Amino acid sequence: MIIILMGVSGSGKTTIGQRLAQALGWPFYDGDQFHPPANVAKMQQGMPLTDENRWPWLHALRAHIETCMDQGVSAVLTCSALKQAYRECLVLDEAEVKLVYLKGDYDLIHERLVHRHGHFMPPGLLASQFAVLEEPEQGVVVDIVHSPETIVALIREQLGV
Repeated sequence: MIIILMGVSGSGKTTIGQRLAQALGWPFYDGDQFHPPANVAKMQQGMPLTDENRWPWLHALRAHIETCMDQGVSAVLTCSALKQAYRECLVLDEAEVKLVYLKGDYDLIHERLVHRHGHFMPPGLLASQFAVLEEPEQGVVVDIVHSPETIVALIREQLGV
């Protein structure tokens, strides 16, 4: 099984992903590590990514998911996956690739971003992410108001892992 944690920047994808992967004994892959350097530079400059910028990144993530599936390796992966088209690219097989939407409101997430250090995504880009977000109709939805431990438990319970 591949679990994709999705949501806007600051929704806790990395924190939850690392803890979930550790609890399951699975490898963890941060989707941010798959961005080409030009995407990172653009975001560092406070410029939102376009679809044209995102597609090479999404295809790199898809290739990694395919490799995991081909090797029979379960994993936890993070990706904002803001649009339905992006999720369709990544969810190759709904029986094997599970989507978990870490949902939160703008104010809570903005507050988290303001206090986050060492990440290339500035708080000023959050509005652009909410503007393009198409909330998923499939998958598991978890409200991020809970503690990380509770969120991991809710995900495990809903996915049966």
